[in-house]
Amino acid sequence: MSSKPQILYIDDEHINLFLFGRLMGKYFDVLTAPSGPEGLQKLEEHPEIKVVITDLRMPKMNGLEFIEKAKSDFSDKPYFILSGFEKSDEVKDAINKGLVEEYIQKPYSSEVVANQIKESIPS
Repeated sequence: MSSKPQILYIDDEHINLFLFGRLMGKYFDVLTAPSGPEGLQKLEEHPEIKVVITDLRMPKMNGLEFIEKAKSDFSDKPYFILSGFEKSDEVKDAINKGLVEEYIQKPYSSEVVANQIKESIPS
């Protein structure tokens, strides 16, 4: 069992899952999921997950839809969106409502993102 906090990253692109895991693995125990439904399953299976990060644009269930569903059962966790797209009004609204903790735009600094995640981990 790792002493690092466990986080979940959801993205439909496998290369992004791999890269995020490699970059954040020195800071966190990183679990990944290739879709929103699989992310929900990981949250069910791993209650020790501290923070959830999701891509915005994914097939079947986008990042905001995922967060809305996840928050209904796992409201104690902070949720981040990591995307290569500009912050939309929909995302800004989700942040203002407290649905999303932070929006991180790709490309990103792994050190900056790791610090943002660490600061959001509930004690």
